[in-house]
Amino acid sequence: PTSIMVGTGRGAELGVLFRKGEALQLLKDARVVAVDKTGTLTEGRPVLTDLVVADGFERDRVLAQVAAVEARSEHPIARAIVDAAIGRDLAMATADRFESITGMGVRAQVGGARVEVGTDRFMRTLGLDVAVFADTAQRLGDEGKSPLYAAVDGRLAAIVAVGDPIKASTPAAIAALHALGLQVA
Repeated sequence: PTSIMVGTGRGAELGVLFRKGEALQLLKDARVVAVDKTGTLTEGRPVLTDLVVADGFERDRVLAQVAAVEARSEHPIARAIVDAAIGRDLAMATADRFESITGMGVRAQVGGARVEVGTDRFMRTLGLDVAVFADTAQRLGDEGKSPLYAAVDGRLAAIVAVGDPIKASTPAAIAALHALGLQVA
């Protein structure tokens, strides 16, 4: 009983809660540790990881335009894009005539330009071919990132990706669990 009390108390100090002391005792037989990725292995907040512009477009200008539109959205991906623009000290014009198309994307007028941001399906409904970014989209998807596309005045301007960065402590924690002979899922 004393060791269980000490173990559950120490666990609580580290943010691990045990409903019953028996659970702590059963841990000695565990061979696999399953963890929720978001906020456990990752920072738990999306950040802009990639922005690849099409020929004829300038990166900071596209980012500022996309961020201006996304500033009107409440989606966490939108917040990541806005934060990236703020982090680069980009001036964002006010977005007018904002419209959200459920499951597809968003659009608005930004400084006289029509800016649309969303899924590949959204771009196709606008008559835009995203094939130019096919290799990039495949790579981003394989990396677990969420690719989006941006169009400016009816031209495909960029592919944007947002991801949840891995915590700096994650690789060492997983290595330590592996060193104990545990699998991590």
